[in-house]
Amino acid sequence: MTHVMAKGANISLTAAAVRAVLRWSAAPGSPDVDASALLVGADGKVRSDADFVFYNQPRHPSGVVRHLPKQRTPDGGLVSDAVEVDLAKLPPEVDRVVVAGSAEGGSFPAVTDLRVLLHDVGAAEGAEAIAEFTVTDTGDVSALVAAELYRRGGVWKFRAVGQGYASGLVGLATDFGITVEDEAATAPERSEPAAEAQAEPAPAAPARPDPREEPGTYTLAPAVPMPTTPPPPPPTAPPVPAQPQAQPGYGYPQAPQAPQPTYGYPQPQPTGYGYPQAPQPQGYGYPPQQQYPTGYGYPQQPAQPPVAPPPPARPPQQPQPEQTPFALPPQGPQFQPR
Repeated sequence: MTHVMAKGANISLTAAAVRAVLRWSAAPGSPDVDASALLVGADGKVRSDADFVFYNQPRHPSGVVRHLPKQRTPDGGLVSDAVEVDLAKLPPEVDRVVVAGSAEGGSFPAVTDLRVLLHDVGAAEGAEAIAEFTVTDTGDVSALVAAELYRRGGVWKFRAVGQGYASGLVGLATDFGITVEDEAATAPERSEPAAEAQAEPAPAAPARPDPREEPGTYTLAPAVPMPTTPPPPPPTAPPVPAQPQAQPGYGYPQAPQAPQPTYGYPQPQPTGYGYPQAPQPQGYGYPPQQQYPTGYGYPQQPAQPPVAPPPPARPPQQPQPEQTPFALPPQGPQFQPR
């Protein structure tokens, strides 16, 4: 049997879980209605914003309160929005659950045949509601507390409230401790400083020191493109140091001296500016040829294989003058021919 309740009446509940339904007639031009629930403590405030269950937050973190999708009758004449509450699983610090409603696009006087129905979730499908309350005399408001589930002496009860809020859902949520930002109210406040800034430019702020120049910081030099490195020159043989000549000591055989040319033999050619230069021998034991600078921008000299020194040239043989037989001059008159 359904308990038809008047505003302010209450009944005790034996159901472990209930479903509170807001139902109204879908008349042309009638605003839409959204149901919500707030888990409130003994101080009349929610513990956190998570205790506000509605269409944008349809499930409480504990899972004991849930917002259900809207339902329509097959003919589309009635619309309902509901929340389910597991009364047996609510924590002890939750003193009551407020069932609220908000009108979208209008106020509640424009909502036709608005009522609250309370069902036992464990009852069979199609069973009658536990209680029914018709919401009337709400005033020109867009939000209201339709009913509430509260605990007394360890027993859960249901009360019909029907209290409207002229400040809308924002005022209702704020009264129960929910932090709500009203974008419509704060938008003009954000736009006014912008308009003043366009009318009169703000003075330039003093220049702050460059953090890159502060002590304790380091600045990386800008990247410099690396030039194309030419191929390295071929390795050159290091100069061979001259071998020191051992000087013979006293009592050791001396090295033979080269014979000096005499008259009639070819003489050494003078050297110096204006005279032809004799070719310099090359090879091991001889001083190295002049080294040309090598590196980027200088012509590269091909490596020359070592050349053995030519054998020393022998002096050409000069023709010997014809020798005449030796004869003594006359020695006295006794040797003169007669």
